[in-house]
Amino acid sequence: MTVHTDTPGTVTTLYKVSGMSCGHCEGAVSGEISAISGVTSVKAVASTGEVTVVSATALDDEAVRAAVDEAGFELVGRA
Repeated sequence: MTVHTDTPGTVTTLYKVSGMSCGHCEGAVSGEISAISGVTSVKAVASTGEVTVVSATALDDEAVRAAVDEAGFELVGRA
């Protein structure tokens, strides 16, 4: 599990998502997670299955899971 504070007022969390295989997949996952309240940045990398999320506060894992599900992928957990 990777969670750390970058700068005061932000939290960076690294998630593992299965099923991403291309840039379109990255965009779909990033778009859904970006819609979660408090999220300021999302970077998804299909080749590793890692999604880095920067937010104002720690996110509820179930909210992230629902967003990833909505994009058509599976949240494995925090990396």
